[in-house]
Amino acid sequence: MKSNNRIPHRIIAIVCFFMLQCTYSQTVFGKWKTVDDRNGVAKAIVEVYKENGLLQARILKILEKGKENAVCIKCKGELKDKPITGMKIMDDFERNSKGEYKGKRLFDPEQAMVFRGKVWLDPDNKNKLKVRGYLAFLYRTQTWHRVIEE
Repeated sequence: MKSNNRIPHRIIAIVCFFMLQCTYSQTVFGKWKTVDDRNGVAKAIVEVYKENGLLQARILKILEKGKENAVCIKCKGELKDKPITGMKIMDDFERNSKGEYKGKRLFDPEQAMVFRGKVWLDPDNKNKLKVRGYLAFLYRTQTWHRVIEE
């Protein structure tokens, strides 16, 4: 009887899939569900991506009921009355030695305000992203939840 030492292709595919998931889940990049830290309401799906070596983020979809087609009413200039879906909310955040990303433009379209920001993975749960906005010495931190697509 001849033994077959070949590993079935399905097993290789499954192992590769899980390796990819482990690698993917260790990064800030991907899609995140934003949740209001004050009332727990799911607000939007945001895509965090890399462009020119820097972190960027844009709103992909608004989840809050009745605001799906919202425009930036409070914005001034070129963003005035523009759709919030598709809007860039983080520009050119740089990674530091602690694995955090920091930048000078974290934009809140609901308030039409720009903050300095910091973004990092929750050390206890890599499927949670901490997003902190600074205004002078005051700050506010939200926890965003990774969107795991199947």
